[in-house]
Amino acid sequence: MEIYPAVDILDGRCVQLVQGRPEAATVYGDPDDWARRWLEEGADGIHIVNLDGAFGRAQKNADLIRAFIRDTNAFVELGGGIRSVEDAAGWLDTGVDRVILSTLAVREPETIRVLVREFGTERVMAGIDARGGEVMIEGWERPAGSYLTWADRFASLGAGSLLYTNVDVEGLQQGIALAPVEALLSRANVPVVVSGGISSVEDIWALRSLGAAGAVPGSALYAGIIRLSDLLEAAHADE
Repeated sequence: MEIYPAVDILDGRCVQLVQGRPEAATVYGDPDDWARRWLEEGADGIHIVNLDGAFGRAQKNADLIRAFIRDTNAFVELGGGIRSVEDAAGWLDTGVDRVILSTLAVREPETIRVLVREFGTERVMAGIDARGGEVMIEGWERPAGSYLTWADRFASLGAGSLLYTNVDVEGLQQGIALAPVEALLSRANVPVVVSGGISSVEDIWALRSLGAAGAVPGSALYAGIIRLSDLLEAAHADE
């Protein structure tokens, strides 16, 4: 199981939100510094979210993200503001290892097939941001149907992996909700990376026991509630 610390970028700063609300942002400083810190501490890769892109300002932070990709050999998965095949292809050509398609994947599902055909299945991840069992799109503002139904469809279109984010617990630092994760993992036939609520080593053990391929710690990591080294130890134990 792999650990990808979140580096969420809003207006050039590393932030953590509570349930996706920009007005609830806690600012932590330079995103490049944080990403490099997590790499130095052994992270398996970096999970970058261009929050300005998610809120409709797609070019914000682009230079910063490209510079990080250029200057490191880190595995990077990236989401936020990817609104077209051209957007996704541009990031993949820049060196992002895996793009995360969320709103675009719901609005135009065939985009997944197109990108898989050009770049390969392992570089295309479908994002499943769910609240109360429904996929949420457009900055987590609009419901779009069952998260399990969408997971099946994304996999059938060729997505090489899924990113499941439980919006109900995201940013609250109170632990994961196991039931919806278990429901997804019991039927998914592609690797699933889990985000939302990760606040303890026990959360990592639970996700690992269910068969999650990876986890994205965020708010609790930045707040010092958990240490990356402890999460990595649990994720990699007996490997």
